[in-house]
Amino acid sequence: MTTTPPMALSVTGATKHYDSGFTLEDVTFDLPAGYIMGLIGPNGAGKSTLIKLILNMIRRDAGQIQVLGLDAIADEEAVKEQLGVVFDTSYFVDTWSVDKVERVMRGMYRTWRHEAFDGHLRRFGLDRGKKVKELSRGMQMKLMLAVALSHDARLLILDEPTSGLDVLARDELMDILAATIEDGERSILFSTHITADLERAADFITYITRGELYFTGPKDEFEDSFRIVKAGLDLLDRLPAKACVGVHHYSTGFDALVRSENLPIFPADQIVVEPASIDDIIRLTNVGQSSLGEV
Repeated sequence: MTTTPPMALSVTGATKHYDSGFTLEDVTFDLPAGYIMGLIGPNGAGKSTLIKLILNMIRRDAGQIQVLGLDAIADEEAVKEQLGVVFDTSYFVDTWSVDKVERVMRGMYRTWRHEAFDGHLRRFGLDRGKKVKELSRGMQMKLMLAVALSHDARLLILDEPTSGLDVLARDELMDILAATIEDGERSILFSTHITADLERAADFITYITRGELYFTGPKDEFEDSFRIVKAGLDLLDRLPAKACVGVHHYSTGFDALVRSENLPIFPADQIVVEPASIDDIIRLTNVGQSSLGEV
């Protein structure tokens, strides 16, 4: 008899309409406990809207969101006791010292553990006397993570945590996240444009584009579902209309994103087939789309 693993996060039919005309439409996915999920998509796809819905920073128009089995709205206080959040910029007052951050945060969480926070400060090399504004961006990320891990947060939500960090700081943060879920009790949802971080850390992928869910599931399954086909332009004209998911033309040929099961359509002796990276999939499922702002 098989048992269904507990879900750290369940989003069902989440929908949000904006007066601008943008809609996050009917997004559904599950994050099992003890895993890391990458939330990806081009700018303006709806990633930030989804995170705000999970955190109740905005109200959804339809759907249901459960965090650790609790309703995100009806049980909001209990949910937020178990949530840890790291944004792309610090949410602490710049003039606070690291020590004052603890004094403020321990008053907000009944489950606050001083010993845990002190241990994370030592682990991350954070000086209690330093002011937030004196910390580098990477150290500010670590401070937010130290807070999240010091009140026994079981679901961490990270919004672009590695944006602007150098490669060494990003690698260190990915190591920290991997260690965080080792006990199987914590889970992480993080949005990012840096797909190298996903390749290294993510177990699952949820991909949103144009406000709609394109894929959710294991990362390996996502990558294995597609291939890149390269060939001359004359071949493109002879292919069935829906043979390619997306095509990039250049002067002597084309690159096409193709579902793996459709590869037999292509003449093997006239093409070059390569694995599709996460970047390739995002790029070629959004051919002709350009958006400078995030929604």
